[in-house]
Amino acid sequence: MLPIVLHHGLFGFGDFKLGPLQMSYFRGIDTAIAARGHRLIVPKVHPTGSIALRAGQLKKILLEQSLGQKVIIIAHSMGGLDARHMIAHLGMADRVAALVTISTPHRGSPYADWALKNVANRIGLLQFMKSLHIDSGAFADLTTERCRCFNEVTPNAPQVKYYSISASRPWTRVPLWAIHAWRVVNAAEGPNDGLVSISSAIWGQHLATWPADHWHTINKRFVLELDHKTGDIVPYYLRMLDQISTLG
Repeated sequence: MLPIVLHHGLFGFGDFKLGPLQMSYFRGIDTAIAARGHRLIVPKVHPTGSIALRAGQLKKILLEQSLGQKVIIIAHSMGGLDARHMIAHLGMADRVAALVTISTPHRGSPYADWALKNVANRIGLLQFMKSLHIDSGAFADLTTERCRCFNEVTPNAPQVKYYSISASRPWTRVPLWAIHAWRVVNAAEGPNDGLVSISSAIWGQHLATWPADHWHTINKRFVLELDHKTGDIVPYYLRMLDQISTLG
């Protein structure tokens, strides 16, 4: 079986261990996929770096850990853009069998536009991060204009299979802190998961729209589900793997 790469998004991390404390970005998803016999590669790249920086770090990790095998990349959120950059621009097309993006803002997020204009620039957050020598390239890279430019110069590699999963929930079923973002994105692009719209998340062969918010797609659940429960997201990942295995 091909190794599977679980690649994190903005503000993300790989597997985190501190003494007895263990945390996984893909909560429970990693163990379920490993139980099927796949060897896992769980990269850790810069949490707020640019797409180009993160893509270079991802390539280095894959070359070190893939043992010469082709891999299937499952990438959440910004991680999907890193993977596309790596495949198209860093000579890794022959090392990737398939890329599955989960709630990736392929066309950017209107909320990134709003946040850059109304928060980051007004309070000088990016300049402050720069003064501390902290790479903050991700924030600009996730805007709709940057992603439009990114797509113009980042074609799909013909030998790689591209799949996507989107997610959507009404505003009443996203975390409280995401309601404003949901409304900004909904006004601009329609149904969304609290950060990324369905229309932005579709890339390559669209497999499904999951009934989840952006964090629930990696099994981080912050909303009490009283009815129409999605519950544990792990079965959705396993069905997705079954689905892509039948697509050839």
